[in-house]
Amino acid sequence: MAITNRENGQYNARITWFLVLSCAVAAAGGLIFGYDLGISGGVSSMDNFLKKFFPEVSKKLKEDSKTSNYCKFNSLLLTFFTSSLYMAGLVASLCASPITRAFGRKSSILLGGAAFLIGSAIGGAACNVFMLIVGRLLLGVGIGFANQSVPLYLSEMAPPKNRGAFSSAFSFCIGFGVALANLINYAATKIKGGWGWRISLAMAAAPASILTLGAIFLPDTPNSLIQHSKNHEKAKRVLQQVRGVDNVQVELDDLVQASNISRSIKHPFQDIRKRKYRPQFIMSIAIPFCQQVTGIHVITFYAPLLFRTIGFGERASLISAIVVGAAKCGAIFLMSYIVDKNGRKILFILGGILMLVCQLLIGGIMAAKLGDHGHLSNAYAFLVLILVCIYVAGFGLSWGPLGWLVTSEIFSLEIRSAAQSIRVSVDFLFFFLGAQNFLTMLCHFKAGIFFFFAGWLALMTVFVYLLLPETKNLPIERMDTIWREHWFWKRFVLDDEEKLENKAQDI
Repeated sequence: MAITNRENGQYNARITWFLVLSCAVAAAGGLIFGYDLGISGGVSSMDNFLKKFFPEVSKKLKEDSKTSNYCKFNSLLLTFFTSSLYMAGLVASLCASPITRAFGRKSSILLGGAAFLIGSAIGGAACNVFMLIVGRLLLGVGIGFANQSVPLYLSEMAPPKNRGAFSSAFSFCIGFGVALANLINYAATKIKGGWGWRISLAMAAAPASILTLGAIFLPDTPNSLIQHSKNHEKAKRVLQQVRGVDNVQVELDDLVQASNISRSIKHPFQDIRKRKYRPQFIMSIAIPFCQQVTGIHVITFYAPLLFRTIGFGERASLISAIVVGAAKCGAIFLMSYIVDKNGRKILFILGGILMLVCQLLIGGIMAAKLGDHGHLSNAYAFLVLILVCIYVAGFGLSWGPLGWLVTSEIFSLEIRSAAQSIRVSVDFLFFFLGAQNFLTMLCHFKAGIFFFFAGWLALMTVFVYLLLPETKNLPIERMDTIWREHWFWKRFVLDDEEKLENKAQDI
């Protein structure tokens, strides 16, 4: 395919096996993230795991009939088991920024995979809560490095016209990792002796091995090679390999120009706060914040606990979580086909509306039919399951993959690594807050928690409609034009001379 940039030059490109395999290996960074999301909630619902590490929760679940349905899993230690990973990821993502900028995307991916591999071994061998937490912290370091570098890698390697499809591979792997984790959790419950949770935690080493070993053979992106090594010839050879053509001069010139601007930025974390980067700085905070307050991630890694709350048994709750994970994967797969044709913005809006309706319906059913000590009938329980599936499908069509795609493509090269670190750090900060407080919120808000998330979804959809410009098919190193042409953001990024020119053209 010939991909034309906005100045009528040619970005010559074909979809090559070299490109596909490189992106597939890098996307395994999403697999380790998704696996952890799925596995932590699953093992937290296993009776033998709770009995060994969190006996007060196990006792409350089995023997306490006076505690509200919404409060039986309310334990600060249990939630810290989950949330400690995200605090470690927050710190790691900030540390990853200078490494990614100085040594390339490949180095951060390799470090992330290695840390996750060690953490999975410690978690599987855990004898006490201390070992569990240490393992979780190392998993967090791995995910912090991977989440900072993998989305950048995919966006920089992909041709502009297919960037949405390639970048969505990261989110697809997150969804696939969740589904895979739930399958393993279900199989682990059938192991006699009650030690199946060790298999669940230790199997995180499998996707980590794929990422770590694969990263050794990955090429770095042409953008990164030019930025940190200034080796234009090597960058040109890699660009020819990933594009499948010899004539890549127009794209290479754009990369060199962007790199020259990038080298003038000595302190990207300070420069990103400048007025001309204001829209990118705001988006690096607003998009991950909005992604978290959809409620998707707390529902994802607490899905088995949620289904046990409404009356499903241990294995039935895990089967339900598998169904939810499959729905999410299918939606992300569909999104990858249509995102480059229909654009990002319309999918954000449609997905937001779909999730909003589902949250309101789930909250209504839980409030009217479950109560503090009630029990949902099979019909209502399966209706909630169907609504949760539709909800995660809406997320898979919109805020899930697009939250990573858009933030990986809108940043200028000179601030890209810093902006992505801020994006990932904000993500982990609200991951931590959500994971640490969700069970307490569920206990106090009860069914109202679904209305809480629904309110945020309404605000997010309006935010996207008004303030997020469309980015489809635009080369990544020419992305600054979307801010210059936007009705609101142009007041920040245009200098005085450009503003006068625009006024003269309007007259």
